[in-house]
Amino acid sequence: MWRRKFIAGLAGAVAFPLAVCAQTPKRVYRLGHLAHSSDFEAATRQIILPELARLGFVEGRNLVFDARVGEPDALPDLMRELLAARPDAIVAIGPATALAGAATRNVPIVVLGSELVELGFAASYAQPRGNVTGVVILGRELDAKRLSLLLEAVPDRLRVAALIPQAGREGFDVSLREAAAGLGVELLVFAVATPSDYAAAFEAMRAQGAQALIIAAAAQFFRDGRKLAGLALEARLPTVCEWAEMAHAGCLIGYGPNRAALRKRMADQIAQIFRGVAPGDIPIERPTAFEFALNLRIAKSLDLIVPSAVLARADEVIE
Repeated sequence: MWRRKFIAGLAGAVAFPLAVCAQTPKRVYRLGHLAHSSDFEAATRQIILPELARLGFVEGRNLVFDARVGEPDALPDLMRELLAARPDAIVAIGPATALAGAATRNVPIVVLGSELVELGFAASYAQPRGNVTGVVILGRELDAKRLSLLLEAVPDRLRVAALIPQAGREGFDVSLREAAAGLGVELLVFAVATPSDYAAAFEAMRAQGAQALIIAAAAQFFRDGRKLAGLALEARLPTVCEWAEMAHAGCLIGYGPNRAALRKRMADQIAQIFRGVAPGDIPIERPTAFEFALNLRIAKSLDLIVPSAVLARADEVIE
């Protein structure tokens, strides 16, 4: 049962009452969408588009939704297609965020991603000043918290594997090693580039005596969550994953922001852009409350007894 709710938004974020949502009757807004998984497009259709409709921008009436989905190597061409259609704004998810931000400095980009300031797409969260805004998921920062939660659930595990993406490997490696050192455990890092690398990585985890696993915050791992959770179960590894719903896919623990709430905030940002607000004046938002799900079925499959204190803190226990 959920006991905490997501609180979205930085101070200064702008909300518009429905009374001011009336748009120029003949104006039709075009929203591009770039992602590497159809699941992300589906989430946008299920959450962002209905929220935009509530704010006065209705697909088929005054909104055109133009989505492109492809593997990372196909994204540059797909981005060019979106730009050729002259969108009023583009939503970019996960690996598409850096590519979209680099492809144009003119078209507003609303992202669900991370490291926007570090990548040079924004001056700060409070005042982006460029053409990129959106919400950040604090992936690497939260990985340290995820590792801590995993070790609270299985305190006897001292050799922990970390599955990280090959792209951006250095950043993940450094942040997770710092977290592991602070928690007094040995970290075994395994980087993968594509799903074809997963099986070999799990074989290597077994060979090196890994006792638990953190699957780092990466869009490709969310997309492949069920497959990775299955491999972890075969390897007898209790696993912590990026989002609460990944516990339903077979991770022992899922911990992260409320994804639906993040997308609703993105819808508000898109609506502001359609109304004429510059994206550089729209603060990049960060989550301030999080969801923690624990799968007792997986614990039982692994012959684990989760401490009662950890169970009591979970927002959702899957039995």
